[in-house]
Amino acid sequence: MPTPRERMQARLRFIYGEETARALWPRVAALLDAYRTRHPEWRAAVVPPEERLTERDALVITYADQIQREGEPPLRTLAHLLPDLVTPDINWVHLLPFYPYSSDDGFSVIDYKAVNPEFGTWDDVARFRPRMRLMFDAVINHISSQSAWFQAFLRGEPPYRDFFIVVDPNTDLSQVVRPRTTPLLTPFETAEGVKYVWTTFSADQIDLNYANPDVLLAVLDVLLFYVEQGAELIRLDAIAFLWKEIGTPCIHHPKTHAIVKLFRDVLDDVAPNVMLITETNVPHAENISYFGNGYDEAQLVYNFALPPLVLHTFATASAAQLSAWAATLHTPSPATTFFNFLASHDGIGVRPVEGILSAEEIEALVARTLAHGGRVSYRALPDGGQSTYELNITYFDALNDPANPSPLDVPRFLAAHAIMFALAGMPAVYVHSLFGSRNCQCCVEERGYNRAINREKFAYEPFMRELNDPQSLRRRVFDGMRHLLAVRRTLPAFHPTAAQEVLTLDDAVFALVRRPVHVEAAPVLALINVTPTPRRVVVPVDVLGAGVWRETLAGVRLHVDGTSQTVELPPYAVQWWTV
Repeated sequence: MPTPRERMQARLRFIYGEETARALWPRVAALLDAYRTRHPEWRAAVVPPEERLTERDALVITYADQIQREGEPPLRTLAHLLPDLVTPDINWVHLLPFYPYSSDDGFSVIDYKAVNPEFGTWDDVARFRPRMRLMFDAVINHISSQSAWFQAFLRGEPPYRDFFIVVDPNTDLSQVVRPRTTPLLTPFETAEGVKYVWTTFSADQIDLNYANPDVLLAVLDVLLFYVEQGAELIRLDAIAFLWKEIGTPCIHHPKTHAIVKLFRDVLDDVAPNVMLITETNVPHAENISYFGNGYDEAQLVYNFALPPLVLHTFATASAAQLSAWAATLHTPSPATTFFNFLASHDGIGVRPVEGILSAEEIEALVARTLAHGGRVSYRALPDGGQSTYELNITYFDALNDPANPSPLDVPRFLAAHAIMFALAGMPAVYVHSLFGSRNCQCCVEERGYNRAINREKFAYEPFMRELNDPQSLRRRVFDGMRHLLAVRRTLPAFHPTAAQEVLTLDDAVFALVRRPVHVEAAPVLALINVTPTPRRVVVPVDVLGAGVWRETLAGVRLHVDGTSQTVELPPYAVQWWTV
């Protein structure tokens, strides 16, 4: 089997050709050697891939300045408060971009290696450890127009004059897949006159030119720097758009996959316990292509179809389509798993359910979002039209009508998350879901973009008052989430790579059996009623076996024999049965 460095050299030849790869390799090797020399501990205790994540792992997604306390850097506030609130039930934190930035709430990075001084310092980031493991963003498809790299480009200074992609504005770019409705090319005044530069996401987010090997080398240094700062999971933001070739869709290019595989090789060589996760908000089959063969690309892939499918499930009070889709889920190896989530800092993407839900069903989700006070964002099509890209709304309000509150709102919300917690993969909870946030209409008005509806920041004192009130929505949601996660982490059958089998007992019930990696542990039967009415399901006894069945969330026991067992499920009930 080739070594990681042999694989790297082969990938460089594929990306750049023999001559350029031969000249580039010594520079890459020197960079890797420098980090290996500084950090021999990264290779001292290599954990087997199937043990790097277990049923005890869960993650919270949060902005670095999510909780703001007067007189204290918000990163320090968060590092003091969050571990006390969520550990051990949540032991990972994804700190959304905390670098200096110019727009997009952090995703237009000015300096990859700095902490935004308004948030804190690298020492504040380190405060999360050892109680929480860290996930960082590598926002490496693009960089801020205010970055030193781009400013040097504007001045025509080497090596940065070739760090970005300049295109004649008369070029036919109609084949390029667009995630936005903004122009693909943006004119900038440079020392050499006006140049039209490739900007996939906005005029402030300038795409990097990976056809220039110097860009790749600079980014490799950034990734290893993040490992040096404690990242154990690195999120490759917008990675599908990385390689541009005019005359192609410029998404999922073979050289994009080759670069992701190169990143994996680099980490396997220098820091083998660190994992990659790809963020590709695209149709499901395209999304899971970033697993590669199971051993050569990303260890985790966002399960992007899950949020809209779960929303559709509760909107229609039927788990039929979710069950049919979940029955097809698999990963190519025990070294890979899904990153399961229902909400994030972005909206609920609908592209991932193209081909799973009909156009009419997607439009029904759009109508529900608008009726519940949300917004809708669009993307441009090659014919000049546009189509729905994502739903902008908090997940609580997507599931529950703010104008018609009900005692079933919290149970419905928790039932949705119980589905996500039960599925094979690593569960991730967005901070606004963890604390039951509602739509922030004033955030949209103040900031002027749709995604702000789900990006409200908390003032420390009123947030803590709400959280300390047992009757508040925040506390009831938080307690419910903690209970689900606390039980989940005690059940080996919920290991991310444990086998799963979807049962079709009743369209009103999502039913799933998880079978642990180690046969001496007990399987788990997850039953979730997705309707506001009681349901009764008949479960074959051989699913778990005869004997005493125990419902782990409530502690109820049943003595089971014969060939089937009837289970009663109140509205939006969650039951996890084991033996």
